[in-house]
Amino acid sequence: MGAFGDLLARLSGRRPEHDRAAGPGVPAVPPVPTAADLLASLDRVEALVAQGAVPAPVASRVARVVRVVRDAVPRLDRLGAGSEQAYLVMATATDYLPEAVGGYLRLPREWANSRPVDQGRTSLMVLIDQLDLLGRTMDQVLDAVNRSDAAALIAHGRFLTEKFGHASSGGALDVDGRLQPPGPAA
Repeated sequence: MGAFGDLLARLSGRRPEHDRAAGPGVPAVPPVPTAADLLASLDRVEALVAQGAVPAPVASRVARVVRVVRDAVPRLDRLGAGSEQAYLVMATATDYLPEAVGGYLRLPREWANSRPVDQGRTSLMVLIDQLDLLGRTMDQVLDAVNRSDAAALIAHGRFLTEKFGHASSGGALDVDGRLQPPGPAA
């Protein structure tokens, strides 16, 4: 079938021919999650939170992580195949976030919220710390994607300026953030 055929088979969720021929002792490589898979995983986490009657600090932190991951998913192609940042988004949606929330929800609520389990912290405190870490990390990933796009826009603008000369300033923001029209041409 060849390497390209193997890649297509994996991306479509099928096992490549040589994996099927290798027999039951050879583990199959799981397919790469699609954007739809990632979004469905986030939907499941949101449903867990809604059904689990979690405290408001947990619900708000889960919502933050879910929102940022949802914003990042359509932009994963900009991160490049195999990039650490793309992996972090995928793993957060399919593993890190569901496992953190699921681990907390498997505990009796009163016990999880009141009994110290790790250096004086309750399971609730441990979960909140994990969600804060995931939120910061996903913010950094999305920021990196946006900065990359902004850098590409700036580079393109410089190219156009070199190619065609200077353009108008397009205006500027005043101290209140309102757009001020460009001044008269010199």
